[in-house]
Amino acid sequence: MTVGETLVNADTMVGTELWGLRRRRPEVAGTVLAGTDGLLISSDLPATDATHLAALAAASFGLGHRVADTVRQGEFRESVVRTSAGAVVTYPAGRNALLTLVADSAADLEALHDDARAVARRTGSVLDTRPAAPGASPAPEAPAPFAVTTPGAALPRRAAHHTWRRPPI
Repeated sequence: MTVGETLVNADTMVGTELWGLRRRRPEVAGTVLAGTDGLLISSDLPATDATHLAALAAASFGLGHRVADTVRQGEFRESVVRTSAGAVVTYPAGRNALLTLVADSAADLEALHDDARAVARRTGSVLDTRPAAPGASPAPEAPAPFAVTTPGAALPRRAAHHTWRRPPI
């Protein structure tokens, strides 16, 4: 099997999983599969909404993941935003993806969680094992440090002839 065929099969499988979830769960109004970086992978929402929701899902995931780490109460499982007309739920899907569902007010979220987590697990495993596109750089395993310490001697020095002036009154 060639790399191109593997990509097509992975995309077909992910699309089938999302379509199957929508078929089993009519209360789901839309789905978005996005990278944890906020880039859209697949969706059945209008393009503009999907792109924005992918970015917001990544932000929500980042915040939820950070909260889970801070309180030390286990791994992040989902982020739920309830609205007056329904809910938006984001689940991790593998190491680098997120599944976000837009559900109407009739949704039984507990039952939906079980089905959606299974879909997220299956799509995540496919995305995690999918070969990288030609020319793409691999994702780093560990995050880069926020700052790198540089010895003071290596920094250029500024001229120290600044004169202070009283501001006009």
